[in-house]
Amino acid sequence: MPEVWQATAGADEVSQDKLEDAARELKAAAAEANVWLLYGEMGSGKTTLVKAIGKMMGVHEGMSSPTFSIVNEYDAAHGKKIYHFDLYRIGSEREVFEVGATEYFDSEGLCLVEWPEKLGSLTPPAHFKVRITATGPLTRKIEYQRA
Repeated sequence: MPEVWQATAGADEVSQDKLEDAARELKAAAAEANVWLLYGEMGSGKTTLVKAIGKMMGVHEGMSSPTFSIVNEYDAAHGKKIYHFDLYRIGSEREVFEVGATEYFDSEGLCLVEWPEKLGSLTPPAHFKVRITATGPLTRKIEYQRA
């Protein structure tokens, strides 16, 4: 059976000024899932979406890609935590394990994982998939799927 993906707002494209609306829709669709797997090519807007999610959840500090630190931690509203992973430079599942990813996944914080293909067998069974595709210089198609 082929995977079924749902587009945000049923739209083919999301512009940057509508990104927070898309973030709210994703949060509602994810329900209780605390591990989000963010798929997309380099430069597709994964980190930009993470920033919109953080803003929507009350993060006041600047957010950036954790390319070299692998994971960044942010304080959101109501005592919530957001953990932003960028696994692009990870070479093996062992490295993912060594940075403590599974411990973060078992926490109550929201884990946003860029390049989730690197997780391999460490991918938690309960997760929420988001796929971002560039459709133009300033527009993206954002789709999601519940696991």
